[in-house]
Amino acid sequence: MKAFAALFTAIDQSTKTTVKTAALAEYFRTAPDDDRLWTVALFSGRRPKRAVTTTQLREWAAERAGLPLWLLEESYPIVGDLAETIALILPPNEHTSDRPLSAWLGDLLNYPSLDIEARKVRILDAWNRLDATERFLFNKLITGGFRIGVSRKLMTRALAQATGQDEAAMALRLMGDWTPQTTTWQRLVAAPEPEEDDSRPYPFYLAYQLESAPQTLGPAQDWLAEWKWDGIRGQLILRGGAHHVWSRGEELMSDRFPELAAATDFLPEGLVFDGEIVAWDGRQPLPFNTLQQRIGRKSVPKKLLRDAPVVMLAYDLLEDGQDLRDTPLHARRARLETLLAGLPPEANIRPSPRIPFETWEDLAQTRNMARDHRAEGVMLKRLDAPYLAGRKKGDWWKWKLDPLCVDAVMIYAQQGHGRRANLFTDFTFAAWNGNELVPFTKAYSGLTDAEFAKITAWVRRNTLQRFGPVRQVKPELVFEIAFEGIQPSPRHKSGLSLRFPRMARWRHDKPAQEANTLDDLREMLALYG
Repeated sequence: MKAFAALFTAIDQSTKTTVKTAALAEYFRTAPDDDRLWTVALFSGRRPKRAVTTTQLREWAAERAGLPLWLLEESYPIVGDLAETIALILPPNEHTSDRPLSAWLGDLLNYPSLDIEARKVRILDAWNRLDATERFLFNKLITGGFRIGVSRKLMTRALAQATGQDEAAMALRLMGDWTPQTTTWQRLVAAPEPEEDDSRPYPFYLAYQLESAPQTLGPAQDWLAEWKWDGIRGQLILRGGAHHVWSRGEELMSDRFPELAAATDFLPEGLVFDGEIVAWDGRQPLPFNTLQQRIGRKSVPKKLLRDAPVVMLAYDLLEDGQDLRDTPLHARRARLETLLAGLPPEANIRPSPRIPFETWEDLAQTRNMARDHRAEGVMLKRLDAPYLAGRKKGDWWKWKLDPLCVDAVMIYAQQGHGRRANLFTDFTFAAWNGNELVPFTKAYSGLTDAEFAKITAWVRRNTLQRFGPVRQVKPELVFEIAFEGIQPSPRHKSGLSLRFPRMARWRHDKPAQEANTLDDLREMLALYG
């Protein structure tokens, strides 16, 4: 754990990517195999599940520190991180430990088999053997919230440097359904030929938002355009007589979308498709909230299969008996369209249609109709581009529609976390329903730190009531709320929910009485829901 804590300190004390990469690479060269494997797992999102509740941790920490629980609760919003708050209030450790990271994580994996009192004894003993930085990391691991500002891409680059391997090949090795319990450092990283895994996906290629006019990209005939669908990005893998469905977040979702198994009845083995999984009405995608009902489920009941059937709209072919990622897009796309041509609807996979256009002006007019197609905008892909890994500028761009906007009144405020722990940044907004303000969304991003500081000062002067960390404020401030979609929601008093809401600007020029109404939002729902 000491070596891992030293790595964290080196990463935390620098904002330079080169410094972080060098620290990680040195760790990967020198740490024991089991610790290296766990570090790769942690930085690629394979964290242990939460071993105890945060309520239990707070109570045990306050008891160990000899402090009233209310004082810890008051300190937490100021520090902005529970793991750090606990590490700060605990008394100095009475003992030390040289146990490696893998041993501590092995203990955490066994916690669910212990009763609560046994877990408490283990955690108190750990706090007594770890220094402040080690405790902070241990607390992060206990709560299942381990994130310390290192991207997967940066970790992969450092790992490639430490092992002398190609970065793209390393990124592919780290994909798939592995954990430190199911593999070893040798098999995953060090072996020249890793075990073949029929379910292994490819690293996803990600697009940047187009910020300038598309004319800056060069001749229109060099580009393919298609709709940017509002679904779940995924890869459908047909290998070994089975199908596997992976999300962009590297989550295996085959059981959630059993309809896609039908592709094995109509297509040969050795294919990997990249595309969008959407709920489908037989003609076009259904609203995203229809699909959203299936996202968090491990199994899908018959009613949902009937009410929210899915298809994959495939827009790339990554494998056809061999890796096609270095093949130009125009060739990959032609092969994809040949494979999927004439498949019956029950195959549940179809090519995402190209958008025909001759000039950028033509495409701009078509893009304005994206919401009619239940899309968020268009995607632009250079026809001669390979399929790369991660987010790269140049060949793939998303040209989204301008967001929908309404003006709303702030009625509740809550402090943020981390570096914004001393500022009010999380707000609840309301629209008018007659003479009543009805809350309809929350937002916490879109403004500058300077604006948040001014709002914080205003909130402290204009608080009406407190409900724990939440303050009810005078209904005076108006903000323009931007969002990507609107849908009905029986769980909310307004009957509505917004997709990706954020604050576009603070409307100093508008009094609260001129904010939008629920009727305005319902009209938007009728048009765009």
